[in-house]
Amino acid sequence: MDAMRKQLDVLMGANRNGDVREVNRKYYDRDVCRLFLSGLCPHELFQLTKMDMGPCPKVHSLQLRKEYEEAKAKGVDNYDRELEDAIDRLIVECDRKIGRALKRLEDEDAKAAIAISVSEVTQTPEVLELSKQIKEKLKEADQHDLEGKTDLKIRALEEVEELRTKRADKQSMLLLDAFNKDRASLPQPLPNPPALAPLPVPAPDPRTQEMINEKLKKAEDLGEKGMVDEAQKALEEAEALKKLPARQEPVLDSSKYTAADVRITDQKLRVCDICGAFLSVYDSDRRLADHFGGKLHLGYMQIRDKLAELQVLV
Repeated sequence: MDAMRKQLDVLMGANRNGDVREVNRKYYDRDVCRLFLSGLCPHELFQLTKMDMGPCPKVHSLQLRKEYEEAKAKGVDNYDRELEDAIDRLIVECDRKIGRALKRLEDEDAKAAIAISVSEVTQTPEVLELSKQIKEKLKEADQHDLEGKTDLKIRALEEVEELRTKRADKQSMLLLDAFNKDRASLPQPLPNPPALAPLPVPAPDPRTQEMINEKLKKAEDLGEKGMVDEAQKALEEAEALKKLPARQEPVLDSSKYTAADVRITDQKLRVCDICGAFLSVYDSDRRLADHFGGKLHLGYMQIRDKLAELQVLV
């Protein structure tokens, strides 16, 4: 409910219900989010991901952002340093996570730790141009929102999603090409492996052996009574039990394993140096595209770009 109310506040203004306080609210009021005014509130980036921070407790208003930008242009106020500090903390924590993952890679497979930089192989001029277009479209959507042009805003956001999908697909193919080269350096299976010797038939487990013995005893008793057909059936059941595989301990659902439970040398994992996620050199282009289009990766891309932008302005 709070998240929905926040969305309505951004789209329609907190005064949509006639709240007098909104009429008198200024961008510098304490209940206004300064990070949003400066261009990016981390609370909005990671919704419904493991990094979800919940809704921002402060007011987000495009009208107040416009007033702030006018004041900033006049040199009255500047909250860029606050935003820089906030997102720098997020990036430092993410980089620590990446460092720990790279250390694991180095411990398990020294070559994997230096094999591929995801950001380097996926930052081609075409991808950078798509990122530029996405940024411009997002600004266009905000402007339409501020002017109350809802239809144009929706159209601009649809174009943003189309551009993001195109960029994710392009990035996935670039990384897949890099992974294919990386995979070529991995040990390959023999072209004509020797035939394997037949596996020995395992002995029945104790419970099954007990059932076999019971069937054999039953067959013997029935034979002594002259019940040939019944005795033959009991013998067939005993033979069928002998062919059953030995009972195994239940296997845990592999889908519930975490990255920490998986040997890196088995999965041939690489670390995304943008968001810290593990990727496998055996991943398909669709799996990689889902990664590049995911909220977590997009969120860290956005805050890294914003931090670079703020540091240039210093």
